[in-house]
This record gives sequence, structure tokens and C-alpha cells, in this order.
Amino acid sequence: MKPDSTFDPAEARGSSSLSVSRRRFLRGVGVSVALPAFASLLPRSATAFAAGSASVPAGTTATGAPLRMAFVYVPNGVNLSHWWPRKEGKGKDFELNRTMQPLARLKDQVQVISGLDQLNAFGGKDGPGDHARACATFLTGVRARKTAGADIHAGVSVDQVAARAVGHLTRFPSIELACDAARKSGNCDSGYSCAYQFNLSWASPSLPMTPEANPRLAFERLFGAGPHGERGKSLRQRLEQQHSILDFVLDDTRALGVELGSRDRIKLDEYLTSVREIERRIQQAERFRETPDPAIDAPPGIPGTFLEHVQLMYDLMFLAFQTDSTRVATFLLAYESSNRTFPDIGVTEGHHNLSHHQNKKATLEKIARIDEWYMRQFSRFLERLDEAKDLDGRSILHNSMIVYGSGNGDGNRHNHNNLPFVLAGRGGGALGPGQFLKLKAQPMSNIYLSMLDRMGVTGVVRHGDSTGRVSGI
Repeated sequence: MKPDSTFDPAEARGSSSLSVSRRRFLRGVGVSVALPAFASLLPRSATAFAAGSASVPAGTTATGAPLRMAFVYVPNGVNLSHWWPRKEGKGKDFELNRTMQPLARLKDQVQVISGLDQLNAFGGKDGPGDHARACATFLTGVRARKTAGADIHAGVSVDQVAARAVGHLTRFPSIELACDAARKSGNCDSGYSCAYQFNLSWASPSLPMTPEANPRLAFERLFGAGPHGERGKSLRQRLEQQHSILDFVLDDTRALGVELGSRDRIKLDEYLTSVREIERRIQQAERFRETPDPAIDAPPGIPGTFLEHVQLMYDLMFLAFQTDSTRVATFLLAYESSNRTFPDIGVTEGHHNLSHHQNKKATLEKIARIDEWYMRQFSRFLERLDEAKDLDGRSILHNSMIVYGSGNGDGNRHNHNNLPFVLAGRGGGALGPGQFLKLKAQPMSNIYLSMLDRMGVTGVVRHGDSTGRVSGI
């Protein structure tokens, strides 16, 4: 059972009447008609500082605006020779390389950071399986258990640490998006479960947060089904249906628990943990009576091209931030080891196959083109955030911390040190972008600790393999 999602056969039969062209959907989004975050509609805790509180609440900027955090993952590593800036430093001394040229207009809003490692993604005694470990470790900093069975074990991801601290401020503690349907079982990489490569966010070491890959379902989860003006009703009906399902499940499992042995009771407890998480999310949604209802049509479903798919998911993440539906998000652009082709830029070979380039010039050139393609979509997302005004008059990008990176460095070597990493936004004034920051080798988890600090999340002494905080960001 997936959190906050239902299937209504009657609704599915009538879905054709809601289908519209992607062009019409994006035209609506482009004029920013979605309900933005208004100060008068925010929870009291979110505006307390602006009213004269002594300290800034978690998930809030010093002006009382929402503070957002997002993580975007690109698979298979990058062409490093075109990734790192040509000059270290700030301002004019910070010169973007080829891959990041799409970010040129936003150069003062991003910082490229080198020297970040995920050493728990290296093989060691675990042997092959670098793609699975790369994705599972990226936000957790924890070595994933090598298993293709049900006993998966990673760690709690940094987005979920933040969501636990600030999720009560919004209708959804977090959202998880992807462009590939999630898988939670099967052997996908040298004895590692598919769950590691298809899930970026983890609520617990054994519970990945299943991302939504269908733009329509993601939109309806956020805002409800049906035309503008009727979505609130569909959300209420969905909550009632979920309540009924949960009541049935809990009654059934209580009766079953008496008959189970000790090992099965452990499995039942793990199952009930996920059920309680769903229940908690329903209760969270019920707390917010005012539901934003963007005056745009829902996307018709998964588009025919990867370009449209990626852009739609970015647009949905933008809407979620603009309407303050959540302040924490993850987006898995493609599962780790994805062999997707990019015919629109003349790359007909699979991405994963190309990543094993063996230093061939022609192959490296194709990887560079794929890297640029992904970066253009990321830049488009950042530009929308930068153009949209927040409730304090700043841009949403100013009040955000957006990570873009990969758990693999050079796909040919499968290295997990000095990983590609970009941090965009000013964190409401707590970050100093517009620089290429060269760090001496340290865990990527150190950056995450520093981001949690700026998010106002307290009491986190360590995350994954962290050894401290990062200064200078």
C-alpha cells in the first residue's frame, strides 16, 4: 500500500474527460495561477518569527517564509572533465565548465562543491553492486545490506530527517518523485535488491519511500482529482476511503497477531510500522482544511517523451513548493544504471552502456551531451523557482536549498569519492552561493548535517557516516 494514494475504478473510467495536452497544462503553470503560499494561510508556527518570536522555527526563514529542501539525483555518474568549474573561488573567479553552462544565468544562486565522498558505496567485501550502493547511500550515508530478498537494510535518508522535523507545517511532510516505476523486490545489481536503485528516500532502514512516477497521480495526490473547483471534495473522499481501509487492516492484523509465532510477529510489527506511517500522513492531511487548488488541468499521465516527463515532474515539484504543500522533496531522474537513450540529442546508445566509456573520446562526448541535457532541465526548474515570488517578496529559490548530484563519479571507474554535487539557493539567507568550493575529502553526510542546521532541525549529532559540519557553504 502506497501512502496517500487510492484507486477508484469509477474515477479511472472517467479519466478521459480530464486528459488535456501537456502544452495546455504547462501554459497554465507558466502563468503561475497555482495558489501560492500566503502568510495568512500558513500555520502559526511558520510565521512566529516574523511576528517577533525569539528564534526561527524549523523549516522557516528569518522573514517567516517557508524554507524548502530538495534532492535531485542523476544516475550513472558524469563526464568529470566537463563537470568541474575551470576556476576555484567566488564571483568572477568562479567559471562554469561546459556541463553547467545552462546555469550561467543563475551563477550567483548556485555553488559547486567538490571533495564529497560516499565511501560506504565502495565495494570492499561486498563485491560488485556499485549502482545499488550509489543510490542507496546517496542520502543515507549508510552501507546497504547486500541482499536480493526482503531483508533490505539501508538507513534513514536526510530528507526524511528533515521531514520529521518540519513536516507538521504542511499538508505533506515530503513528496517523492521519479521517472521510473519503483521496484521493491528482485535482483537488480549483482545480488542487491532493486529497492536500492529505484528508491532515493528512506523512512527507515527497511522502508523506502516509494516515489511516484506518474505525473497525473502525483498531481492528484497533491491537489485532488477532477476539474478545478472540485478537487477538495475528491481529497476528502480519498481520506475517508483510506480511513476505511486502515480500519479494516488494523482490525484484521490485531486478530491475526494472536495466532503468530515470534518471528512472524516481528514481520507483522514491520508491516504495522508502514501502516502507522500511512495513518500518520492521513491525520496530517486532515489538519489542513484549506487545500490549494491550482486553476490548471491535471497532466494526462506519463508523457510520450522523456523530456516531457522530466519537465512535468519538475513542474509538480515547483507547484508543491509554490503552494507550500510540502517543504521537502526528492526526485530520482532515472534509476541508477538506467540504460535510457536520448535520441533527441543524437544519443541512441544506452546511458549505462555509455558510462563504461573506456576513455574513448566519442563515447565521452555523448556522455557530456547527456549531462548537459539533464542540466538544462535542472536549470529550467531553478529559473522557475527564481522567477516566483515568495510571501516575503524574495524568490522561492532564495528560500530554498536544492541539491543536484550523483552517487557515482566517473561511471567507468564506479568511484564514489569526489562526487558531482551542486547546491542551489540561498537557504533564506543562510547559504552563500556563487562559488566553487573545494573541500578536502570528507563525507557527503557532513554537507547534509550543515543543511539540517540551516533548516532549523536540532538534535542531530550525526547522519550516516558524518564526521562533522562543513563551513563555507
